[in-house]
Amino acid sequence: MTTSRRDFLKTSAIVSGGLLMELGLSGVLNQAQAAGTVHTPNAWVHIADNNTITLISARSEMGQGVYTSMPMLIAEELHVKLSQIKVAIAPPGEVYINSLLGGQLTGGSTSVREGWEKLRIGGAQVRMMLISAAAAQWKLDAATLKAEDGVVIGPGGLKATYGSLAAAAAKLPVPKDVVLRDPKDFKIVGKATKRLDTPGKVNGTTEFGIDVKLPGMVYASLEQCPVIGGTVKSYDATKARAMPGVIDVVQIPDGVAVVANSYWRAKKARETLNVVWDEGPVSAISTDSMLAGIRVAATKNKVLPIKASGDVSAAMKDAKKTLTAEYISPLQAHATLEPMNFTADFKDGKCLLIGPTQFQQGAQGAVAGALGIKPEQIELRTTFLGGGFGRRLELDVIVQAAQISKAVGKPVKLLWTREDDTRHDFYRPMALNQLAGGLDANGKPVALSFKLTAQSVTQRAFGLPKDTMDPFMIEAAVAPYDIANQQHDLVIHDSGLRVGYWRSVSHALNAFANESFIDEMATAAGKDPYAYRMDLLAKQPRFANVLKMAADKAGWGKPLAAGRTRGIALMEGYDTYMAMVAEISVKNNVVRVHRVVAAADLGRMVNPDTVEAQIQSSIMFGLTATLHGKITLEKGRVQQGNFNDYPMLRMNEAPKVDVLLVQSTEKPGGIGEPATALIGPAVANALFAATGKRVRQLPLSAGNIAAA
Repeated sequence: MTTSRRDFLKTSAIVSGGLLMELGLSGVLNQAQAAGTVHTPNAWVHIADNNTITLISARSEMGQGVYTSMPMLIAEELHVKLSQIKVAIAPPGEVYINSLLGGQLTGGSTSVREGWEKLRIGGAQVRMMLISAAAAQWKLDAATLKAEDGVVIGPGGLKATYGSLAAAAAKLPVPKDVVLRDPKDFKIVGKATKRLDTPGKVNGTTEFGIDVKLPGMVYASLEQCPVIGGTVKSYDATKARAMPGVIDVVQIPDGVAVVANSYWRAKKARETLNVVWDEGPVSAISTDSMLAGIRVAATKNKVLPIKASGDVSAAMKDAKKTLTAEYISPLQAHATLEPMNFTADFKDGKCLLIGPTQFQQGAQGAVAGALGIKPEQIELRTTFLGGGFGRRLELDVIVQAAQISKAVGKPVKLLWTREDDTRHDFYRPMALNQLAGGLDANGKPVALSFKLTAQSVTQRAFGLPKDTMDPFMIEAAVAPYDIANQQHDLVIHDSGLRVGYWRSVSHALNAFANESFIDEMATAAGKDPYAYRMDLLAKQPRFANVLKMAADKAGWGKPLAAGRTRGIALMEGYDTYMAMVAEISVKNNVVRVHRVVAAADLGRMVNPDTVEAQIQSSIMFGLTATLHGKITLEKGRVQQGNFNDYPMLRMNEAPKVDVLLVQSTEKPGGIGEPATALIGPAVANALFAATGKRVRQLPLSAGNIAAA
């Protein structure tokens, strides 16, 4: 049984049926019209009578630049300057569903890919309707008019602003056929553009979830079981209730919340709670037991074929040399810098939700279910996100805030500590990749087998049926190399711990294994890793091109400073072709990454400046996981708590990054995540070049290097 990523979300209970409400959208339109704004003629563009144009963004802004790239698409087809576009975040609404994912979600590097045509068409429709409104007003043929910089211009010096025409335009039929601007005539799209949201972030006027304030708002700190999934058996809040500023102590399904007139008072009172827990089945889990269970599952669970060609078994028997390897990827936390938080105000059977989320419809539906009200009784306002990385696709904090607000009858801001976040995350799954390869007498690969065994996030999050292929698990599972006999398989195993989508999802797991193993094959063949790859890419020109670009820029094959080595890797992710070279040194089993060269072909680009920033960001995020990141469990308890034992990459560890971008006319690819996955194998391959040790377990820490 197979299905697409979109179908998983489209058919899941959390976003289907009555939860796809137009009422939230109607509320926003009513507010806009009350402020003198006219909705013309679609859900994306509002034009005010003062000629202000507002894009209603269906995607959350979490640092990836959608508050700039999305307006660029609209502005291009509206024939206005980018400075004339303002941005507002969309409420939950069916019209804002991400067509690549099936729900109103921000993730999967889909924002530009999904909006590339949709938003341009929306902008062109509005432009044509404004011209038609002017033509009717002036009793002229629309073909004699043009639109430019927010003004419709006619013969003889006739002019009318978009704002003055908006009301009439809104009443016209929406044109079905539009002519989009030829890319060769683009004035905005494809040009490096400064971020529109930077000034507000610099001067502090941008509102993140942690900044939200409501009249009469109180603060909550939630004590949760140290074992994820555990529940309250009993608690004593006598001391907490007696502390200054404490308003109430309430139990919700996930724990015991202390509510006070300041966050600090709520947190300090929470520390005095005496809670007895039913720790549940996760208390039996440890890191070692999870890995042992995955190994057993790899041999006993049902194998789901991903892709096969030729006869791997026969080719392996005929091979002159064979090799096998296992690669292990640990649990990873998202570690968003803005602590997990949300504000809720339950009153008169309705609930207002304000905060950072990647999943508007999911939040609306989950809270409705938890409070026993209808989705249309929930108003959701999305703030900027201080980091998402997939963590804010989850709805736990949102539901908790709503439940606490209902219990105390006041608007409540729930704020987690860093320890809460680290120990109650939805972690990237632990994974085991098992590979085998066969070489002929010349060292050319004639056979390759690949098997991933890991937990399915989609089973937990969206009810993926058992023994169903999970497309979110097989990203980058099939490498692009020309090898006649290949077998790629997936084994799904539930390790018992909750897991979540993490920046680059399964690309990071599979690229680490595939790109490390092709290096191992090159070594076994006595070949240069770059040349070995190029020989296998004759049928893959986009891959070959970025590989050559990265290698040339990095000076592959040329001498390096004493003690430095290079590693190379490539991968396709979200329709983006990327190659990367990492230059490192190793001292006392500690890896230092000095330089990274990344070459990317992502088709047409909206804002090359954002593309470069996203690649840089992804490399730093990926280096944190490559060098440091590892969540471990003992008796169901996460052993890490804060940045002292789950460290982020520090500024003095950041390498110099060179980004090379291919100018392409292909459809846009996603860029928010691929580099996150590729930096791991590039560094691992450079580590082998430096030490002769093949470290097959992340992170590339001193302990794992010493044990290799």
